[in-house]
Amino acid sequence: MRLFIVPILLFVLQFGNAQIQSVNEKPPVFPECDSVPITSLQDCFDKQVFNHIFNHFNVPEDLAQQNYKGEVSVLFEVDTLGQFQVVYANAVYQSLKDEAKRVFGAMPKVAPATYNGRHTFAQYSVAIQIPLHNQYVKRQPVSNENEINQQAMAAKREFDSVNASLKTFENPKFDSQLNIPFTHSDYARFDYGMNLVGTNSHTASKPFVYEDVSKYYDFKTEQEQLKKEAGTWAGKKLWNEHLVQLQGENYWFTIDPIFDLQLGSDAEIGSTYNNTRGLLVQGGLGKKLNFYTTVFESQGRFADYVNRYAESLKAWGPDPAIIPGRGIAKRFKTDSYDYPVAEAYLSYAPTDFMNVQFGHGKNFIGDGYRSLLLSDVVSPHPFLKLNTKFWKIKYTNTWMWLKDVRDEAVADKAFLTKYMANHYLSWNVSKRLNIGLFESVLWTNSNNRGFDVNYLNPIVFYRAIEFETGQGAGNALLGATAKYKFSDEVNAYGQFILDEFSLGDIKGGERSWKNKYGYQLGVKYFNAFKVDNLLLQMEYNRIRPFTYSHNTIVLNYGHNNQSMAHLWGANFSELILIGRYRYQRWYGDAKFIFGMRGLDFNNGTDNFSYGGDIYRDYNDRPFDTGVEVGQGIKTNSFYANLQAGYLVNPASNLKIFTDITVRNFNPEATTASTFENNTVWFNFGLRTDLFNWYFDH
Repeated sequence: MRLFIVPILLFVLQFGNAQIQSVNEKPPVFPECDSVPITSLQDCFDKQVFNHIFNHFNVPEDLAQQNYKGEVSVLFEVDTLGQFQVVYANAVYQSLKDEAKRVFGAMPKVAPATYNGRHTFAQYSVAIQIPLHNQYVKRQPVSNENEINQQAMAAKREFDSVNASLKTFENPKFDSQLNIPFTHSDYARFDYGMNLVGTNSHTASKPFVYEDVSKYYDFKTEQEQLKKEAGTWAGKKLWNEHLVQLQGENYWFTIDPIFDLQLGSDAEIGSTYNNTRGLLVQGGLGKKLNFYTTVFESQGRFADYVNRYAESLKAWGPDPAIIPGRGIAKRFKTDSYDYPVAEAYLSYAPTDFMNVQFGHGKNFIGDGYRSLLLSDVVSPHPFLKLNTKFWKIKYTNTWMWLKDVRDEAVADKAFLTKYMANHYLSWNVSKRLNIGLFESVLWTNSNNRGFDVNYLNPIVFYRAIEFETGQGAGNALLGATAKYKFSDEVNAYGQFILDEFSLGDIKGGERSWKNKYGYQLGVKYFNAFKVDNLLLQMEYNRIRPFTYSHNTIVLNYGHNNQSMAHLWGANFSELILIGRYRYQRWYGDAKFIFGMRGLDFNNGTDNFSYGGDIYRDYNDRPFDTGVEVGQGIKTNSFYANLQAGYLVNPASNLKIFTDITVRNFNPEATTASTFENNTVWFNFGLRTDLFNWYFDH
C-alpha cells in the first residue's frame, strides 16, 4: 500500500504536562525508552508514537487510489495502567476514524505517566496528515515563548476537548433527583414494587424522584425491554430516544418536543380538539442538582360540560375561562380557548436524606386517585418543597404561593396573593402499617403581613401560630392518612381531613355545620387474579358541607377558583372503580365514578350557600344544624372513561391513544347553571404524557 503513497506526516503532540518542567513529572515510557535520561523521555515517547503510526496506519484503499489529502485529528490518553485509549477521533471519512482507533488500540502497553511518584493520566492530541510519512522532529529546549505558544495551542483545542469529553448516553435521569412526571396511569407501573410487605418506602407524597423509586423498580431494564430495533437516526428518535441527549463528565441534558394533539366529537357541540405544542428540557449538573422546564402553547375546545365548567371558573378581566388544572385562557376564534402554561423546577439533594425543590408546578399527597389533603387538580403555582427521610420517617414541607382571581379579591387590577404552608409526616410503623399526619395553613397579606416567616419553621405547629397571629389571619386544617398492606397484592388506604372541631356540637348529635370533615377509604389489588400488571382499585370519598371554606372568603382552600383538594369542593360522596393494565408498550385504563353532591340554587329566591362551593362565605348558610351531605340541589352523577393506547417513545413518554367518556348529570332541580346533562365524548390523540387531565367534574 505504501508504494502508492507520497509520504508526508505532520504530527503535533500537546498535553498540559507535555514539557518536562521538573523531575516530579514523567511522561509515559515505552520499553524502548527505559534507559533514556529523564530529560529526553518525552522526545522518546513522541518518536515511538510516530513510529507506531507510520508502521501500522493503513490508508483505506479507495482513498489511496483517489490520492486523498486530508487530516485525522485524534485525542488520546494513556491511563494509569499504561494503556492507550482514543477519547475522540475526527475526519471527513468514517473509515479514517476507524483506522485511527484501530492503530491506537494496537499500541503496546507502556509505563504510565507519574506525578510526584503517583500514576496519573496523560492526554495528547495528534493531527495525522494523509498522505503518510514518518517525520519525527526532536523537541527543542522549551523557552518562555514556547510555553506561551503551547498555552495558546491548548486554548485553541479547548472547544474540541469539550466534544471529546462526551460519553455514550446512559439515561442518568433514572438515578437522579428529577421528579417522575405524575400521572396515575404511569405510577401504577411501580406501585406494586413500592408497596411490597417489608419495604420502607413512603408512597403518599408525590411526585416521586427517580432515585427513590429506582430502589424498587428497574427503569433501565424496562427501557431495554421496550427498545425497538431501529437502524436509522430517525427511527431511534421516534421509538427509543430523546430528540437531543448529551452526557459528559459530570453533566447531562435532554431536549424533547411536547405534543398533545387530540381530535374528538361530543354530541352536544360537535367536534372537539386540543392542539398543544411545547418543549421539555431536563438535565443534571453533578449527581445532586437537576433541572426541569416545560413550555406549552395550547389551543382547544373540549366537551360542552368541560367548556361550561372552565367558564364558570372565569377570573376577573376579559379572559373567558380557566382551563381546569392548566390556567387562565384567552378566547381563540369564536368558540375555543388559548391557554399557555409553563412549569419548571430545580431539585437539589444536599445530603442523602434531604431533597429541596423550588419551582412552578403541582404536588399531591395520598395513595388514592383523589386527595382530600393536597391535590394536583389546580393550575400550576410557585412552590418550595423540602423532603427529609431518615429511619422509618419521611417528612415533607411545602410552601406555596397561590392566587384568588375573583372580582371581589382584585385590587389595582392585580389578583390577590395568598400563601399556604403544609407539613406531612409519614411513619412506617411496621412492615405493613403506615400512618401520616398532615397540617396546613393559609394566610393572606393582611396588614402588609406578606409571607409570614413564622411558617418557614418546618417543625412549628401551625395551629399555635394561627392563634398567635389572630384567628382571622389564617385558616388551618388538620389531616391524617393510613395504609395497611394485607399482602403484597392487597393494600388498603385512607385519609381524614378536619377543618373545624367542636366537641360539644359533635356530642350534641344535631349534625352541626361546624362538623367540617371528610374521609377517604380505598383498596388496591395488584396483579389481580394473578394477571401480571393488572391493577384494580376501589375508592370511596365523602366530605361534609362547608369543609375547606372560611368566613374570610379569601382564606378558602383554593387557587385560581379551583380546590386545592377534591375538585368537587365539598358536600358530596363518591365511589370510584378503576382498572389499569399494561402489556409491553400497550396499555388500557377504565374508570367509573358514581357521585352524589349538593349544589346551590342561586335562583334569586334561594341564594344560600349549602356548603359545596368552597369559595362562598360559610356565614351564608341556611341553618346551623341538620346539615347533611347532599343538601341543596341533590345531584346524582355517573362518569365513565375507557382509554386504550400505545407507548410510542418510552424516553419522552409519547403515547397514541383513543378513549370514550360517558357522563350523566342528574340534578333534582333545574336552574340556569344546574340542569340535566348527558354526554358521550369520543377522543383520539397523540400525547406526551406529563400530567393528569381531570375531566370528571
